[in-house]
Amino acid sequence: MDVDTLISNTTILTMDAERRILTDGAIALAGDRIVAIGKTADVRVEAKTTIDGRRFLVTPGFINGHVHPTEALLKGFMPEALPFDESLFTWVMPLYEAHTPEEQQVAARLSALSMLRTGTTAFLDAGTTVALDEVFEAVEATGLRGRFGRWLQDRQFGPDGSLDTTDAALRAMEDELTRYPGGNGQRLAAWPMLVGHNTNTDELWRAAKAMADAHGAGISAHLSPAQNDSDWYLAEFGRRPVEHLASLGVLGPNLNLVHMVHVDENEVSLLASSGTNVTHCPASALKGGYGSTSVGKFPEMAAAGVNMMLGTDGSDIADMMKPMSLMAGLFKDARRDTSLFPASQVLEMATVNAAKAMGMADSIGSLAVGLKADLVLHDLDRPEWRPLNNYVNQLVWSADGRGVHSVWVDGQRLVDNYRCTVMDEEKVLADAQAAADAIMQRSGLPYVYDWPVL
Repeated sequence: MDVDTLISNTTILTMDAERRILTDGAIALAGDRIVAIGKTADVRVEAKTTIDGRRFLVTPGFINGHVHPTEALLKGFMPEALPFDESLFTWVMPLYEAHTPEEQQVAARLSALSMLRTGTTAFLDAGTTVALDEVFEAVEATGLRGRFGRWLQDRQFGPDGSLDTTDAALRAMEDELTRYPGGNGQRLAAWPMLVGHNTNTDELWRAAKAMADAHGAGISAHLSPAQNDSDWYLAEFGRRPVEHLASLGVLGPNLNLVHMVHVDENEVSLLASSGTNVTHCPASALKGGYGSTSVGKFPEMAAAGVNMMLGTDGSDIADMMKPMSLMAGLFKDARRDTSLFPASQVLEMATVNAAKAMGMADSIGSLAVGLKADLVLHDLDRPEWRPLNNYVNQLVWSADGRGVHSVWVDGQRLVDNYRCTVMDEEKVLADAQAAADAIMQRSGLPYVYDWPVL
């Protein structure tokens, strides 16, 4: 068999159905697929490129279940000590709206670079706020895999909750799904990306579900990071948020709900019985003071069989290995139970669970013959990896994205020897700084430091 790339004499965390860890393993890529995997002695191919993998651990590419690619320019700018509403209405929304389409492109390139360099090969967008076509163009050129869409609402944020035109949101949704289809294995495709919370009318929710079903797509929406969402739904409908979505008939395997901190036992049961997916973003929950460790029912969701994945969320991080280590520790401490969320379960959340949530379990999330060639080489000749005693534990607890040496998506090597092969990294970083400076200046918001900057 002739192949494009052979990585031999390596260790492979397959994440396959048996969760095999292959030592002295080999993996062969041809086109966009894995065509052979097994012990090095058993994988007999003729390769255009052969890589000696002795110093590497091979894993599937990580899947980021919730990321704002167009928020990448806001890193570090927003103060920490803000209540949820002030953070959203005084800082986040005005800063989003201050972007030009060109600056959204710059942000998307920076986010793509950050994800690729730390081992993420696929992502679920949190909703593009200004310029969908420009963001698609920027990300498509990077080789990343993703599902994305315009941030849709028809009930406004804010105390008045005024309504926008639902028809306009419906037209935008149908337009995106038609122009960016995902039915033939496209790397990038559109989903209905609802803002969620209390910003979407019942009509828009039902239409999003119908369109997603018709186009073979999914839906993603924010819900219940704070108590506000539950209070609003109870006052408006006499039901909690998940109970209301169940009454609309929109729960199901192609719905992903993000944050989901303030839920009760009945909501957990509804999520599990419907097959609805949940994304937890532990870093943003901690920074936002959502109360995930004090009131969050993520251990109960896992025990009930809810499919959960992880996300980085906002601008502060893009390295999926950070939420992995946080997830492995938060609930051990909160519940004083070290059996909760072992490293193996957390790794599943960042790979196979996420692939299932994105409707792509038959193509990504694990390493097996016939699946897409989305994989990562982690450099083991680094202090965090030596001595090497347990591949999975050290991947989650000891390592981070700085040890990512190489990345393939669809069989294309997008990171090689710690450098992105499809972007001018220096230009991406310089453009990002210039764009961020311009946005902050236009916003009129202050730079906030605890200490004097001289």
